[in-house]
Amino acid sequence: MDVSIVMPCLNERQSLAPCIASARRALDTLAQRHGLTGEILVADNGSTDGSQDLARALGARVVNVTARGYGAALCGGFGAAHGRYLVMGDADGSYDFAEAVPMVEALANGADICMGSRFQGGIKPGAMPWKNRYIGNPILTGLLNVLFGAGIDDAHCGLRALTKPCFERLRLEGSGMEFASEMIIKATLLNQRIVEVPATLWPDLRGRPPHLRPWRDGWRHLRYLLMLSPSWLFGIPAALLATVSLAILMTIAIGWVSGAEATRFGNYWAILSGASLTLSHIGLVLAFAGQLYGVRERYRIAPGWLAALAPWLTLEAMLIAGFAAAAVGLSILVGVLAYWSAHSLEPIANVFPAVAGTCAVAIGMQNVLGGFLLAIVSGNEATFLQQVGQPAQAPKVVRPAEQVVDGVSH
Repeated sequence: MDVSIVMPCLNERQSLAPCIASARRALDTLAQRHGLTGEILVADNGSTDGSQDLARALGARVVNVTARGYGAALCGGFGAAHGRYLVMGDADGSYDFAEAVPMVEALANGADICMGSRFQGGIKPGAMPWKNRYIGNPILTGLLNVLFGAGIDDAHCGLRALTKPCFERLRLEGSGMEFASEMIIKATLLNQRIVEVPATLWPDLRGRPPHLRPWRDGWRHLRYLLMLSPSWLFGIPAALLATVSLAILMTIAIGWVSGAEATRFGNYWAILSGASLTLSHIGLVLAFAGQLYGVRERYRIAPGWLAALAPWLTLEAMLIAGFAAAAVGLSILVGVLAYWSAHSLEPIANVFPAVAGTCAVAIGMQNVLGGFLLAIVSGNEATFLQQVGQPAQAPKVVRPAEQVVDGVSH
């Protein structure tokens, strides 16, 4: 089998027949042009309107996916598909599967994923709500391009195609509408070749409201973008915060050592900067943990800088550094206590020494606890970082707990 056209389905009886007919015409075109064989697979997600029987009667193969959600249905369908080229498209009549023909041709020419772009192909009147077209989609697509460098026009087009090996490499897990973003993010992180072709969005043929919930599903997309981008979520804000905090603290320290008030930074700024520096440290630890988790789960390739830090990302190194910083901090605080006692317990005018000691203790203990976190995430030895720049090995396809294909449990 060369091509599998997979349609997620939940009570789509009213629009299913035109979609299957459209998919059949696309397969006929691929057979005539390139001699490719194909199948139509309906990944049913618990329809109660007889969609399964109608699909079988129209010659499609039905996979009953028990795990609920748009992404779960597609993962179940892709896992059960026989084709080496996988095409996905909604079963509501909003896409013409004839436009999937150039997608399959792009895969045959070496692409791993071919995306449809509705902004290149066109959006028919009434096909997309204005808030999705002018707010949600542009913002989420723009964020995806900024955070991951995907460089695509339309991250949420429901008509797209990918190779079966690419699907297996991506290890897709999203059960809801965030599945669309997950596919692009992981493909970008794994350096898969992504191309785009025009796709047209038509008004759907349903007689009911769509399953998409713009605000809920928009938040699920945004949440997923941030979850898979630890550098932007943790690392970059932490680095900026640390830079500003250190600059202020160094300025205060110079003034304190020299005995001259060279700046307007006083005790309040010292306390605020100390707290910010402590916060930035835990942010950097979380950024490393997110990077290591992505490499370990094989949806991210370890960058060179991360491999260079691998000897320091061990529990032992983190413990040594943490306890050393805590010891320095305790020494400073003991010195502050001694000074205070020697001066008849009078209030100390400058809080910088106390802030510096407290920060060193807090950062040191964060380093100790962070070391255990990194050990848990990376498996302690972090040996997976040795294969820097190598694509992740293709894992076995993760299928839902149960699939029923044309009445037979698998």
